[in-house]
Amino acid sequence: MTFRLLVVPGVTVDKWTRMWSERLPDVELRVEPTEAADAPGLLTAGADAGLVRLPVDPLEFHAIPLYTEATVVVVPREHLLAAADQLTVADLADETLLSPLDDVLTWSSPPCPVLAERPESTATAVEWVAAEVGVLVVPQSLARAHHRKDLTYRVVTDAPTSSVALAWVRDRHTDLVEEMIGIVRGRTANSTRGRAQDQPTDSPAGAPATQPTRQAAARQQARQPGGQQGGGQQGRQGGGQQSRQGGGQQGKQAGKPGAGRGASTRGGPAKRRGR
Repeated sequence: MTFRLLVVPGVTVDKWTRMWSERLPDVELRVEPTEAADAPGLLTAGADAGLVRLPVDPLEFHAIPLYTEATVVVVPREHLLAAADQLTVADLADETLLSPLDDVLTWSSPPCPVLAERPESTATAVEWVAAEVGVLVVPQSLARAHHRKDLTYRVVTDAPTSSVALAWVRDRHTDLVEEMIGIVRGRTANSTRGRAQDQPTDSPAGAPATQPTRQAAARQQARQPGGQQGGGQQGRQGGGQQSRQGGGQQGKQAGKPGAGRGASTRGGPAKRRGR
């Protein structure tokens, strides 16, 4: 039996593949490097799951986000930008931006002029940076993967980012996919947590629904007609009314002429019978 796992550039899977071989020694994990743009098509064609870059089509794939990378700018070591510890998009205003065909970042508005000729790949774009044609903005893992001694990179704090997720076709959620979810989520081999806790959600924020607390339920009940607030008010009104009525009636009876003597007279014969 084989489990096919697609892996896009920049993603490191050594730890996860090792855990897979320890937990499922009878199932071969076949790691298949693939370009980010090709991953959705290969998943549809039959791969079991993939470590891909978001976004993916939510109507076709389930995806569990794993992490979001820092974004960096790759420049020559002697470049002026290399003198800073970190940068902002505004610092790139005087540069020429390279946009390779396999770019995984989306700019709403590029911070500087973009070179019309696009490098065919990130690897080619790195060579152009070394030739001082322009600068390259990429996720940090890609800068590391294409490291050169004559180049360096700096974090751009407000640049677009790229997130990595585990994705699979919606109607192919198998037991082996569930095993892979547990591995990338850090679930232990003896964990008793079920599928329901690791299922992706279709809500915009990706947050699971929560049950109302007892305090919230009590407040909600108190706001409803006839709830605790109403009951308390009725109790106070009823108790006060009964108290006033009872107190007044007792007072009237106690104030009647001869009330005290009647009680004493009734008590007198009893004492005489006792003797």
